[in-house]
Parts: sequence; C-alpha cells; structure tokens
Amino acid sequence: MTPILIVCTGNICRSPLAEGFLRLRLDERLGADAPEVSSTGTIGWEGSPAMPESVEVAAEREVDISAHRARRLEPGHVAAADVVIGMCVEHRDAAGVVTADAGRKVFTLKELVRVLEELPPATPDTALGERIAAASELRRSGFHGIPTDEDVVDPLGMSLETYRAVAWEIDEWSERLATGLYGHSEGASVATDARAGEEQS
Repeated sequence: MTPILIVCTGNICRSPLAEGFLRLRLDERLGADAPEVSSTGTIGWEGSPAMPESVEVAAEREVDISAHRARRLEPGHVAAADVVIGMCVEHRDAAGVVTADAGRKVFTLKELVRVLEELPPATPDTALGERIAAASELRRSGFHGIPTDEDVVDPLGMSLETYRAVAWEIDEWSERLATGLYGHSEGASVATDARAGEEQS
C-alpha cells in the first residue's frame, strides 16, 4: 500500500522529482513514521530510469533518485493510495476515472496545496486520510484555488536549465504540501509562509 501516489506522463521526469522531494520533506517532519511515497505515469515507460537531467538536478538538491524505475499507472495503485497527486490536470483527470471513488482523493499538486492552506494548520500527528477528506470536502464545497495555474511544465527534451527550474518549482510545492499535510518542520522557512499568504491575498 502506498498512501501517497504521484502521477505524471512517463514517470521519468517530474514525478520522480516530486517523489524524492516530498519523501525528504516528510522524513524531516515524521522520520520513520513518514508515509510511503511512490510514483507512476499514465503512459509510464515501464522499467525505465529517471531522465539523467532529473537525476542530476535532484542530486543538486541532495536527493538521490538514481534508483528510480518507471511504472505505468494501474487501478490497484490508485485504489491503494490515500491521495493521488497529478503533476498536471490531465494526470489528475486520468487517475480520477481509474476507480469508482478515485475522484475524491485525486488532486493536482498545486490544487491540493492551495486547498490544504485554506484549512486549519496541520500538526505532525494529523492523520493523512482525515486531512485529505477535509481537503476533498472543501473542494466539493466550491474552493478550487487557481484553476488556471495547476500544471507543472514537462521538461522532457528541454535544457538542463529548464529541468533546474522545474525541480525548483516542484521542491517548493513539495515543501508546502508537506506543511499542509503535517505542519512545519523545524527548519521550515518563513519565506514559505510569505509565499502562501501572497498567493491567497
């Protein structure tokens, strides 16, 4: 069972980065109690390693994704997860129809962060399932954040600098997601709070 499942297209660029960054952020907060994080792709290149550029830019941020191997999204992956996080709207939509009740627990990365930031602050003992249920209920009531800004750019075929920019963005959103799910880590920056406040104002 994988409580947190991250989805992109090929599972070789964005989702391995998000998996690595989010795992680090959760480990910082929860240590051995951190929930498992894994990733898949809607057309996952089964068994393929992460793109060399993704491995390099992750390493620059002290995250090792060199052992990653791609998987194709399957119904069992979605059914076993407490939350499914798409890098883009198309990934959220694809995962949301895989099982009958998937829609309630499937979000884009940015959508989920923005919804969580509207809820009362989380703490390290917050139950993941309860937090996601609250986020789903808030979304159902009409809060959708910023629907025009939900996608993370696919860097496949682009320059290393583009990969670095995408890694920076995913890392920032992963930090905010971890905070939204479990509260601040000891080293959480004031800048993260400032960005969140500016976006909601």
